[in-house]
Amino acid sequence: MVLDVVGRTSIADYLVIACGRSQRQVGAIADHLLRGLQTAGQGRHLRVEGMPQNDWVLIDTGDIIIHLFRPEVRDFYRLEHMWAPELDESAGSGGT
Repeated sequence: MVLDVVGRTSIADYLVIACGRSQRQVGAIADHLLRGLQTAGQGRHLRVEGMPQNDWVLIDTGDIIIHLFRPEVRDFYRLEHMWAPELDESAGSGGT
């Protein structure tokens, strides 16, 4: 899920919220994204939190903040409903 938060906060322009099915999968997704960002020349300014636990990994690129969750952690924090309260409650995380 990509949320446009331009004008709503100064911390980022976009929030990306995604989940993996396990700690291993969250870690693998994070590793893949980090390698891709470094290849694209974004590696110098990255801030990463939540590794190696991999329950919730946050990758801050400056303009984009990526949140990677295990499903139960995503359901607990419900960031998408905090930043986009207009979302339908029935949507849930649904593997997005």
